Order: sequence, then C-alpha cells, then structure tokens
Amino acid sequence: MHIIGTAGHVDHGKSTLVRYLTGIDPDRLIEEKKRQLTIDLGFAWFDLPDGERIGVVDVPGHRDFIENMLAGVGGIDLGLLVIAADEGVMPQTTEHLQILDLLGVENLIVALTKIDLVPDEEWLHLVIADVSDHLAQSRFAGIPICPISAYTGEGVDALIETMSHALAAMPPRLNINQPVLPIDRVFSIDGFGTVVTGTLSRGQLHVGDQIEVQPARKSGRVRGLQSYHEQVETAYPGSRVAVNISGLSKQDLQRGDVLSLPGKLGESDMIDCWYTHLPDVPWPLRHNSEVKFFCGAAEAKARVRLLANEQIVPGESGWLQLVLDQPLAMSAKDRFILRSPSPAQTIGGGLVINPQPAHRWKRFQADVINQLEIQLAGSPEDILVEAASDKEPLSLDALQTKTQLDAETLNMALQTAIESERIIAFDDVRFWSSSAYFGLLQNVHSELEKYHQKYPLRLGMPREALRQKVNVSAQTFNGFLHQNGDIATEQDLVRLASHTITFTHQQEQAIKTLIGLFESNPTMPPSIQDASAVVGEEVLYALVEKGTLVLIPPQIVFLTDTYHDMVRTTIECIQSEGRTDAKDLRDVLRSSRKYVIAFLEHLDSQGITKRVDDNRILGPNAAPYIDSHVS
Repeated sequence: MHIIGTAGHVDHGKSTLVRYLTGIDPDRLIEEKKRQLTIDLGFAWFDLPDGERIGVVDVPGHRDFIENMLAGVGGIDLGLLVIAADEGVMPQTTEHLQILDLLGVENLIVALTKIDLVPDEEWLHLVIADVSDHLAQSRFAGIPICPISAYTGEGVDALIETMSHALAAMPPRLNINQPVLPIDRVFSIDGFGTVVTGTLSRGQLHVGDQIEVQPARKSGRVRGLQSYHEQVETAYPGSRVAVNISGLSKQDLQRGDVLSLPGKLGESDMIDCWYTHLPDVPWPLRHNSEVKFFCGAAEAKARVRLLANEQIVPGESGWLQLVLDQPLAMSAKDRFILRSPSPAQTIGGGLVINPQPAHRWKRFQADVINQLEIQLAGSPEDILVEAASDKEPLSLDALQTKTQLDAETLNMALQTAIESERIIAFDDVRFWSSSAYFGLLQNVHSELEKYHQKYPLRLGMPREALRQKVNVSAQTFNGFLHQNGDIATEQDLVRLASHTITFTHQQEQAIKTLIGLFESNPTMPPSIQDASAVVGEEVLYALVEKGTLVLIPPQIVFLTDTYHDMVRTTIECIQSEGRTDAKDLRDVLRSSRKYVIAFLEHLDSQGITKRVDDNRILGPNAAPYIDSHVS
C-alpha cells in the first residue's frame, strides 16, 4: 500500500487533479468550497491499473496554510509536485519542494497542469525547460515531468502510468510490528464514538488492540478500523486509516498526537537533531533562536541550542538540541521542519537523532558530538551498539524501537556485534554494549575499592548501598554480580574476591584475649560494649562479618560455635517436651534471663521458634536446622 501527496503553489490545480484521479472532492470544509481554496488536508483514493489502491493526501498551497500542509506530507511515498503550465514555478512551488526535500521524500513526479490554457507548444516547452532548470538545483534533478489537463483529461493516463512505475519500484513499507499513527484528524460519529485518522507506519493495527496515545499517555482500545471507507480487521503500514477508539473521547485527543501500542513510543520536550539551514534564508540560525517545530502532524514552539556552531549560515548543516514548549511523541529518524515565527517562513529541517537525550548538553562537547555523529552516519551495527549503550541492558523489542531497524537487519547487526564482542548477551532476553557493561564493572570495582580502603576490617559493602551507588536496577545488578567471578557476594554483602580481612599483630593479640573471655562463660559472654573495649568496634564487627561471632540484636554477641550449640539445644528441648520457655531454657543453657530472652526473640524473628503465650514451639524455619543436625 502506498500514499501519494500533492504539493505546489495555490490555485495550480492540486485539488482539481485529485478529483479527476479519484472522483472524490478533497475539499471537505464549507469555507473551502465557498472560497474554492484548500485550507486543510484533504484525503481521497483511487485504484491503479494493476489493482493497487492508492491513498492521496491533498495539501493546501496558499502560504497562509503552509503549516497545515506540513501535517500531511510526512507519511507519503510519492510526491506529486503540481505546477500550472500557465504560470510556471511560483513561491510556494519552491517552498513545498524544499519541504519535500527536508522531509526525505525520495520519489517525486511533476504534474504540469492546465496545459489546455497555454497558447502553444513553444510556450509549453519553455515552461518544461524552466521547471527542469529549477529542479536541477535540488536533489530532484531529472525527475519525470508529465504535462496534463485535469479539464480535458489529456496526459492523465501517462501520469498514472508514470506513478505506477515509480510505486512498483519502491521497497515495501517498513514493518517492525510497532504501529505508529500520527493523528491528523479527530472527530466523533453518533453511535460509534471517537474516530482518529492518519497514515499508518512501522506495523499493522488490529481490531481489539490495546493502544496508547502520546504525549498524553492516554489508553484505549481499537473498536473498529476503516481504510478507504472499507471496514477492515487489520490495517497495514502505508495505508490511510480511520481508527474508532473506545475509552477515549474527542476532547482527549488532538491533531499531532500519536497512536501506538502501549509502551512502544516515548514523549519528549527536548531532542537532539541534525539540521540543514535552507540556502535562500536571508539570515543565519543563531543560538537561542525561537522557532516553530513540525514533526509528523504535530507542532510546537522551540528554543534552539546550537551544539557545535556559533551560528549555522544558509546552506550549511549542524547539530541542534531543541527545547520544546510542550512534550511531543517522536522516534529516532523522524523528519522535522523548522519555521520562523516572524516573518513566517520555512527556514530548514532535518532528522531527529535522539528523541530523549539524557541531558541538556553543554555546547561544544566533542564526546557528545561524536556520539551523535555515530548515530547519524553509522552502520546498522554502529547504530545498534550505540542504542545498546544504555544504562540498562535492553530487550530485542526495545532495541528495535530505539534503532528503528527492521527485524532482519537488526538480527544480522546483533549477530555481528556479538561476534565482534561489541555487544554482550547479558541474560536470556537482554543485550548490552560491551562499553556499557565494562563501564558498570569499572564503577563497581571503583566503589568497592574505595569501600575496602575506608573500611578494611569489613568483609564487604552492603549490597543495596552498592547498587544505589552505581545506579542500576536490582534485576541488572543481581545478574551482573552473578556473572563476575572477581566480585564475591556473601548474604547481603558484596566485596572484591581479592579482599580479605587482615588484622595487625596487635589486633590479633586483642582478639585472642576476647575469645578467651567468651570461652570462659560462653552462654553469658561479654556485652558489645565490653567486647569493643577489648578489641575496638571495627575489629568486633569484622569478627561478626567473618563469622567468628554472631550478633543477637541489639547488644549481645556469641561465639558462632556457641550460638549453634544453643540453637540445637533449644530445638531438642522443644522436640522432647513439645515446648519450652525462657525459665526452662535458662536452666538448660546455664545462662541468665537477659541472654535467653534476647536469644529467643532472635529465634522468633528467624522463624526457628514461634512464641505462643510465654512458651516457644518450633517455627516454620526450624526444619533445616533439624535436617542438618545443627553443629
């Protein structure tokens, strides 16, 4: 399926030609019919001789309605530049041609209309020569010029044949299973509800699909689909589509919103882009200029930030970061147009490179420009690697959304990047660039080295504290730790595998003294305060982390062997009597109430015992201790 879009100066016969081709009047507004002037977008369709149905977008030619024109030409496959033979090239002819160029329209045909009004063949030849000379100054040099009359029908069959050949030579529309519909009309129909229209791209849309409209993040469901006034169950890329939406009202939506599947399209009020300033604009583009930004069917005011130039002179290109006055829904590789608000004039356009930049970049930063250059001109593998250099590994779907590569190209680029070790298969479903992966590894090593240096007598850094320092999700962090043999984890602590707690000779002597105190009265050992007085607080907690001591919050520590003996004895008492209490256990353990109460509350918290009134019975987590014969 394909879309043709008209372009050209006012009153050069665009709508008349569309009516002749399709039998449909594209001028739908009462004011348009009264003024015999196209004001807003018009839509029609016709069938080529081979049976393919072609959509037609008719745009206004008057300079006052250029901005309406911009909402319609973004999704076309073939441009039809309409030039009246009795007038030749006019101002909006040139402006529309520049817009088609800036929007990346690859295929263009000139329909030289109103040949029935020229006085003779010589005049016609002169006009054709003038049009050819004008096109020679653009990338559209040498395109077909088809003289026609929509009044007599002369030349129309030849025009249709030329269009058929051009469309047949085009590759199929990109379909990456992620439908995007820039909304150019919103209305409601009694008994059906809200309807939006647009040109569908990037994937098919089905009746029943859950959808999301950006930038407002409003959700709905596809209740019905129409394409060229026919009910369909599935709409395909490259077709004009009317979507009947349930769950949203007409007031929820507006031209410029974008319909997509949930979670597949983001919004942004700041974008990085590659921009070209038109050669006939009489002033350079300067930093902090205010402009009007057009992308798809959307528009916004924007402030220009020049990233690599003091100014961009007419005919030159450069890097911009545009700060929009409202969020819009965009994707990488979307085309855009900039217009000056006063005087109202198209000044340039270009390509969205990063629709959601991480920062408001400082100007003249070589690393930022280098990253943007890679995204602009890189190979599919370069584009993929750059996309995978996110703060988190990405799924295949997320990479496709970010790169806009088709499935075959994406898979080939991914395989090549993995083989060349530029991308790592992080887990079963996510991929990460090697630079991002090893960047995280470096950050983790750096944080652990600093921690070990600051706290040499601690076994490791608390896991969550480290995760927050390196700023990744728990899923990524846990997977990362699992993959790295030079990083060790022990319960909720993380350390470099090479890190061990090493005591000085003086500390070793103090530890011997402390262990002797514990062994002399194992079930009534020194308090934390008393133990700290012997070895120091840092050494005491190092002994806990090493497993020499067990901490019973808040103020009691036991030798680890003593602790396990006490757990075993408690379980044996309960198994023998069916229960135990603090008094009985105190006598069995030869301890005091202070220690036994704290010990039992600790066992309760671990699920090893369970308190019932003043008694303890076995808790749900006692089984492993029983099975392993706690020692």
